[in-house]
Amino acid sequence: MKILAICGAGNKTRNTATMLKAAYEGALSNAGNTGEFVYLYDLNFRGCCGCHSCKLLDPIFFSKCAMKDDLSSVLAKAIDADVILIGSPIYFGDITGETRSFLERYLFPGMTYNRDRVPTYPKRTKVGWVFTMNAPGEHYSDFIDGLVRLTGRIIGDSDYVMACQTQQFEDYSLYAATMFDVEMVKQRHLVQFPKDCHAAYEMGRRLAGHV
Repeated sequence: MKILAICGAGNKTRNTATMLKAAYEGALSNAGNTGEFVYLYDLNFRGCCGCHSCKLLDPIFFSKCAMKDDLSSVLAKAIDADVILIGSPIYFGDITGETRSFLERYLFPGMTYNRDRVPTYPKRTKVGWVFTMNAPGEHYSDFIDGLVRLTGRIIGDSDYVMACQTQQFEDYSLYAATMFDVEMVKQRHLVQFPKDCHAAYEMGRRLAGHV
């Protein structure tokens, strides 16, 4: 299987990247699987510009994003992948801007405005989401469920794992962050976060063909 991991977090060493790497390792644990790990913040690209070229009834344009930038090759790999893993922290109740821009370019060409709404990509791709947030998970459950249903409809069977009330700083006293129960957050990072990473590993492993 071909695995593609898309990291929509700006920090390559913190919570989202760590969990996504665990999911990626799980997906690659099956002999013969190959993959690539992409950091969106390393790329120069924009979100959908609304040109609608991907809706033209012309084989040159149909179901293809017409924009040409650093994301173009990543989109081709995403369409060809058997499993795509997407990781993003939740900022202001939403995924990061880079993740959102990637999704616009990835999802929009995969659908039409026809009444039947049949997806356009040549095959179904399994999707595994990784979400991290410094708030309790129930705050964003409706948003996450909707996003997972969306990729499930356009791309393929979708699943997700999330880490809540995550640790953001080593020393909270250096930041304007008195709203947090620091000891609770640090304890969760020691006890719960490894479990969250294991859940991500198992999700990747399951999506990539393991029982």
